[in-house]
Amino acid sequence: MNIKVLDTTLRDGEQTPGVSLTTNEKLRIANKLDEIGVDYIEAGSAITSSGERESIKEITSNDFNAEILSFSRPLTVDIDYCIECDVDGVNLVVPTSDLHIKDKLKTNREDLIELSNNAVDYCKDHGLIVELSAEDASRSDVDFLKTVYLNAIDHGADRVCVCDTVGILTPDTSFDLFNKLNDISVPIACHCHNDFGLAVANTLSAIKGGACEIHTTINGIGERAGNTSFEETVVSIDRLLPQFSTNVKINEIYDISKLVARLTGVYIQPNKAIVGENAFAHESGIHSDGIIKNSATYEPMTPELVGRKRKFVIGKHMGTHGLNSRLKELGLDVDDNQLQQICDNIKVLADKGKTVTDVDLQVIADNVLEINHEDRIKLDEVTIVSGNKVMPTASVKITVDGEQILNAGVGLGPVDAAINAIKSLDVFNDIDLIEYHVDAITGGTDAFIDVIIKLQKADKVVSARGTEPDIINASVKAYIAGVNRLLRE
Repeated sequence: MNIKVLDTTLRDGEQTPGVSLTTNEKLRIANKLDEIGVDYIEAGSAITSSGERESIKEITSNDFNAEILSFSRPLTVDIDYCIECDVDGVNLVVPTSDLHIKDKLKTNREDLIELSNNAVDYCKDHGLIVELSAEDASRSDVDFLKTVYLNAIDHGADRVCVCDTVGILTPDTSFDLFNKLNDISVPIACHCHNDFGLAVANTLSAIKGGACEIHTTINGIGERAGNTSFEETVVSIDRLLPQFSTNVKINEIYDISKLVARLTGVYIQPNKAIVGENAFAHESGIHSDGIIKNSATYEPMTPELVGRKRKFVIGKHMGTHGLNSRLKELGLDVDDNQLQQICDNIKVLADKGKTVTDVDLQVIADNVLEINHEDRIKLDEVTIVSGNKVMPTASVKITVDGEQILNAGVGLGPVDAAINAIKSLDVFNDIDLIEYHVDAITGGTDAFIDVIIKLQKADKVVSARGTEPDIINASVKAYIAGVNRLLRE
């Protein structure tokens, strides 16, 4: 059975505290959602603002395969704004719990049904597809909930949705609720919140109980604890529920996850399922050994399935098999004795609480193998001019392959200016800075600064570190160390 996916990242997801997307950002996300096969896109809430309506109109003006909807209350003013935005349909949200009906709307069940029916009539009279979502359905009287749905269907509603508005369902109660509603004649959807961390589990149980549509957000973002995670649910359906399927291109899930994280500023926790940086990372020696022999030993799916790559992490738990694999990636061949020495040295560093980077590994390996690399690039001098009324400017004097070069650059800040002064040289053209992280090792304004960066050249990624009392010197030192590593590869 094919399960339809309605993604509400652009509406419910944008309700995440601190998130506000521009029209261009919304369009980029909508374009990617359509590209990967999402069936329905809730583009926003047209009543919100003129800027929101501009964003929705920009999305509806594109020839997307997905059905485009706007959130709407059962009010004519909301629906008129949806019509103005030229959406295909509305997610018409009607509260159905007595708590919401009496305490929020200050009305009664009979008037609520009339309000709902009139709103559905108005939508259908204006050619809109209607998905009637029962807000707080999980705390509603089931018989009354069914009455609201049946009335809406009689008035032309195309789909209905059960909303677990405060995330109080469990997998058992979710299955039971949908099982009681599965004789409804139109498709029924599931919209779960993650207040108890059960949104994905509840959504999967809803599917088993009869739901044929799910509401999700990319990375599970949303108000409070968020919504049902798109990537976790879609991959779980594909891997764990073989009798069900979706239209989503699973191998592109990681790309849209990273896109949404960048545009919203809501970054992904490292241990998040499917898309977290550690989801396919292995440090334990036992795990690494098993993975190398057969990836199924410690991975329930291949990373390539969701557009990822496996990585072996350098640390005190790493065994010699995983370490040897990482050394080979760095172009180093070692014998058993050398491998064990490198492994022992890594454990000594890690036991001191130090993060072991690729640069540390390279240095350790070089010492064991007695290799001395001659760096192609050396920093001779860096000078910064910066202030509250001065464009940050940097001049650098560096030696490249024995030739001394003087160059300058500007940036948003002194570190940016210094790096720009260096990377504007031809030798750096195909090298990208993909990650920059700063820690103060000690307290106070004279603290030592630890800068860790990641650089990429083609498909090769390396990390590098610089530790100095001055953040600019530490950053430049880390950058040049990383570039030298890449140029040796």
